[in-house]
Amino acid sequence: MGISNKLRNLVLCCGLAAVGGVYGVQYGMVKDFSGATFFDGWNFYDHFDDTMNGDVIFVSAQNASTQHLAYVDPSTNRAIMKVDNTSFVPFNIKRDSVRIATKETWGVGSVWAIDVWHAPYGCSVWPAMWTFSPTSTWPGGGEIDIFEGVNLSPSSQMGLHTTAGCTQVSPQQTSTIVNGTNCEGGAGCIVTNTSPASYGQAFADAQGGMFVAELAESGVSIWFFERKSVPDALKNNETRIDTSSFGMPMGNWPSGGCNINQFFAPQTLVFDITLCGDFAGSPQFFPQTCPGNCYLDYVINNGTSQYANAYFDVGYVRVFSANSTGAPSTGSSSSGSGSGGDGNGSSSAVSVGRVAKVAVAGAVAAVIGLVL
Repeated sequence: MGISNKLRNLVLCCGLAAVGGVYGVQYGMVKDFSGATFFDGWNFYDHFDDTMNGDVIFVSAQNASTQHLAYVDPSTNRAIMKVDNTSFVPFNIKRDSVRIATKETWGVGSVWAIDVWHAPYGCSVWPAMWTFSPTSTWPGGGEIDIFEGVNLSPSSQMGLHTTAGCTQVSPQQTSTIVNGTNCEGGAGCIVTNTSPASYGQAFADAQGGMFVAELAESGVSIWFFERKSVPDALKNNETRIDTSSFGMPMGNWPSGGCNINQFFAPQTLVFDITLCGDFAGSPQFFPQTCPGNCYLDYVINNGTSQYANAYFDVGYVRVFSANSTGAPSTGSSSSGSGSGGDGNGSSSAVSVGRVAKVAVAGAVAAVIGLVL
């Protein structure tokens, strides 16, 4: 699916001012993915990329371990998820990569805190951290894009995708670039992360940062903190947090324009790294930051230099709940508020919508990022 010139021009010219309110809530930790047990409690997709049309095969847990594509680095105790950058890939074959999703789901009244030291970047590279409802037909149940980047864009983006009736009204946020306020379907309501270190080499040079996503009755909020600015509560491993202490979020979607309980079902958290596909490989957008042909010049043959930076380095993922006093579980316990999903390539509920989303909203927000 392409983007009309009319829509592209509208996005290029129009940044919307942000006003409104954010309400803090006390949350207790209910899940801690970190250290040696980080990968317990996740499903590996184990299928070719049938949702974003990327030129990758998302490997199984066993193959990810054998190929050293998903592992805990013993020198840092942090989780690594990466694109295969050691294999020779012949023409008409896809390169191996990783997509994982939590087995548990968490509903309204939840916060995800994600400590990222390095995020994938480079020509043909398209990484994302996002949530969706594994029990709904997309965009039913809602989707929250916490982080999404592409190629060598200087900026990442965040946003929502829902069924009809959810809009961004009177947000209070630090981002000054809003790429649309109607959250319906593929276009979504996407906000550019305006931090100069939100993606790419700048993100890596700053030793990454912290992403915090809050799904509350009062609205959805996403914070991004550069490493030097991470709040004490998140640095000090506290089991209770108060989101009102985090300051204004980068992106905010208040309930005044979107009934959160109506549009968002319990969510599973996803990490993925695909290559080319509907967004990174688009002939309209790939040439804006990268030379050559996305598949022929990057995916195939020897990928050592092309994909040296195509990896996530994650210190932890912690989930907090407004209904908890703060006694986190670790590993593969199953105390979530919904059913698991995204395993074994069976996430059909999200596949069609994910393709539609990236063809419109993702590419639109990338253009905004490139002209900052």
